[in-house]
Amino acid sequence: MKQPSSSTGHPSRRTFLKHGMVAAAAAVAAPTILPSSARGANERIAVGFIGMGKMARGHLNTFMRNPQVQVIAINDVETVRLEQAKKEADDFYASRSGAGSYDGCEIIRDYRDLCARADIDGVIISTPNHWHALQAVEAAKQGKDIYLEKPLARTIGECQAVRRAVELYGTVLQVGSQQRSDRAFRFACEMVRNGRIGEVKEVFVNVGGPPVECYLPAEPVPEGLDWDFWLGPAPWRPYHSDIAPGVDYGGWPNWRSYRDYAGGMMTDFGTHHFDIAQWGLGMDHTGPIEVEVPGSGRERLTYTYANGVKMYHGGAKDGFAVEFVGTEGRVRVNRGQRLETDPDEVKEIPLRPEEERLYTSDNHQQNWLDCMRTRRPTICTAEIGTRTATVAHIGNIAYWLNRSLKWDPAAEHFVDDEEANRLISRPMRAPWRLEV
Repeated sequence: MKQPSSSTGHPSRRTFLKHGMVAAAAAVAAPTILPSSARGANERIAVGFIGMGKMARGHLNTFMRNPQVQVIAINDVETVRLEQAKKEADDFYASRSGAGSYDGCEIIRDYRDLCARADIDGVIISTPNHWHALQAVEAAKQGKDIYLEKPLARTIGECQAVRRAVELYGTVLQVGSQQRSDRAFRFACEMVRNGRIGEVKEVFVNVGGPPVECYLPAEPVPEGLDWDFWLGPAPWRPYHSDIAPGVDYGGWPNWRSYRDYAGGMMTDFGTHHFDIAQWGLGMDHTGPIEVEVPGSGRERLTYTYANGVKMYHGGAKDGFAVEFVGTEGRVRVNRGQRLETDPDEVKEIPLRPEEERLYTSDNHQQNWLDCMRTRRPTICTAEIGTRTATVAHIGNIAYWLNRSLKWDPAAEHFVDDEEANRLISRPMRAPWRLEV
């Protein structure tokens, strides 16, 4: 178990890399690991990657170009992805140092072996959703800080397990809900929280729908892919390229659409946009008390909070992700710094000194790195990630059961509904078990 943070505000147990690039033209040796008592504030943070798909390659590009970071290990179940990522990292470090070659980024086939390396400070997890909980809990147990792609996990129960592990082991975890590190989203929420549009009555959130069952026919497993390991805790089924396309596929893999691996667009983009709705409403540590399915006069899936605010699945103005409606106006926001208010002048008024400011982060990955050093909470913690994912998950459960549900956000279960509560968790395929 991790020890408490030291009185200086720096972590008491972590080992940061002090890795100066070696200028030799030959292969460069692995960096030297300093004992925790010898590191300084400017020493590089050693990270490993779990999952090297499309999202991870973007993170690899970001983190290896950060002078505070050294990427020293990568993991995936697909050989070609691993070899491509290793070459990208080694070529970059060789070029940056002026060395003729570099061989300091190690391929590790099993994520558990990567987590067990004593010289790794943090891991970036960008695997399909059905893997998130197992890998995050293992990383926390092994003393690693975690950057975890959203949603936090595939089910409410798995989210809760990740949160317990992070609390137990003192892990600094950042959920990849990067809209919290975007000025337009932050300012939109600050306007709402400071009453610029009066008392909030409704929120409209534009995201896609729930996942579907997978009935795709069998296809040959591509060479170099460990399909059984890709499935891991998910039920066994034959390979199909729609679920896990080859490395040359230019789009996003469609595993997000299938219930065995993810929660559809409800959890994919829902955990971006519901996250902003919760932030603006001040509901980061709670959630709705009821979710009602469309029908009987309700056009949309409708969430109700204890204060009476209604949040709808869909219905925001075209071109916007989230629309807050108050007694005196509206705030709409989306990516690309799209921010609109009614009346228009609301967004032109700067915040006054006495008004509430929200946690400010202008770089989501850097916020994680900074918090690794200071041990402060990140802008999107496991608690926040659990609450946001829960909104999407209870919406999916209402769609699956096709009936309205009451939710207790304090106890985090459905009220007097055994059938719904059974869907809070899902069994894992043997031999995989989630144990905090």
